[in-house]
Amino acid sequence: MAKLQPVLLSGGSGTRLWPLSREAYPKQFLPLAGDDTMLQATWLRVAAIADAAPIVVAGEEHRFLVAEQLRQIGAPTPAIVLEPLGRNTAPAIAAAALQAMAGGDDPLLLVLPSDHVVRNDPAFRAAVAAAMPAAEAGKLVTFGIVPDAPETGFGYIEAAPGEGVRPVLRFVEKPDAATAQAYLEAGGYYWNSGMFLLRASRYLEELQRFRPDIVTAVRAAFAAAARDGDFIRLDKAAFAACPSDSIDYAVMERTDAAAVLPVDIGWSDVGSWSALWDVSEQDAEGNAHHGDVVSIDSRNSYAYARRLVALVGVDDLVVVETDDAVLVARKHKVQQVKDVVARLKAGQRSQAVLHREVHRPWGSYDSVDVGERFQVKRIKVKPGARLSLQSHERRAEHWIVVSGVARVTRDNDVFELFANQSTYIPIGAKHRLENPGSEMLELIEVQSGDYLGEDDIVRYEDVYGRS
Repeated sequence: MAKLQPVLLSGGSGTRLWPLSREAYPKQFLPLAGDDTMLQATWLRVAAIADAAPIVVAGEEHRFLVAEQLRQIGAPTPAIVLEPLGRNTAPAIAAAALQAMAGGDDPLLLVLPSDHVVRNDPAFRAAVAAAMPAAEAGKLVTFGIVPDAPETGFGYIEAAPGEGVRPVLRFVEKPDAATAQAYLEAGGYYWNSGMFLLRASRYLEELQRFRPDIVTAVRAAFAAAARDGDFIRLDKAAFAACPSDSIDYAVMERTDAAAVLPVDIGWSDVGSWSALWDVSEQDAEGNAHHGDVVSIDSRNSYAYARRLVALVGVDDLVVVETDDAVLVARKHKVQQVKDVVARLKAGQRSQAVLHREVHRPWGSYDSVDVGERFQVKRIKVKPGARLSLQSHERRAEHWIVVSGVARVTRDNDVFELFANQSTYIPIGAKHRLENPGSEMLELIEVQSGDYLGEDDIVRYEDVYGRS
């Protein structure tokens, strides 16, 4: 029996769940439907049936988030294939297939988006087991979701009559409401989940048959990849030359080997706030709340709160409150959230991409106050982590340790600071901050100067490859 190799696709930006999901910290890294993040839940769903550590395909900027979140749940060390830029799912899966075959194996790839919800994990694992014989025989199996409503937000798969895994008759685009209703009444049509089970070599064979240009570009990018520990950085120039296409368009709609297994597993792609409301626990009035929420005479609403949020006399609303933004929308209008993000990007607003708390490989910083010629940040440095050796041309910094131990390099001096101790970093001084302790280092940084942008950094040394 072939080995089962999970492939977690983690390249999405999740803009329809703004302001909680943002480009620098998208929805797969958020605990939206439970205590685990969506990436963590995806691995935990398959850990019991996997024959190998996961292969994760992610963007370069998310590499440390992927590694840290999987480490937190005790996952085996993953191979993290880094895309220098997005090229959709067909190239991403091809890169994963090459990585899976690099050691001489030819496993079955269980390809899973890392930002979906599955509420019935045992049923999902049973479906994977049921699909394995067909995939071992050379079929490219996709999992079709048994529809429970005339959904217009998904593509559909029309399946041949029968039981279990069966041939795909056709893929159809997102329908209008009348067509979706007709599909529901006719039966034999299933939502396209974007989950696949296929042998690595068979996928590359079929991709070569229909899109040899993609295979050529991905092979070149993989062959020239830089390997840094668990990270496989695809060559940027070669990958940039790769056409962008989905596995559906590139292969599944063309091959005669496409098969589908209908499943009822409590699936959702959580593609909008209304979809998240659907999969969330609701009270007697149909409200779903996360955080400190008080609801009076309100129904069928979703609220996500960092601070206290009160709903009074409202129905069918979505209210999302973060540290630096608030979204209020009618539930049936939430697809237009992506238009908000587009407008923020057009105005070069940082809220389109970054949260107020910005995560870095060494920890995070939170800009708690900013004004003319000053900025105050709360900085967290993970145990054993260090920032780059750097200097600033236009700002000075004061550091006050709140908790933990800080090892400070300032020009030729190296010294340690403890809680309630502080130091000053003049303009132009070469400096570095490290956490030599076993607990999180927290400090307050007060910046002063005529320019406080993040691009005023000259890096001399950096363990994360940014110098």
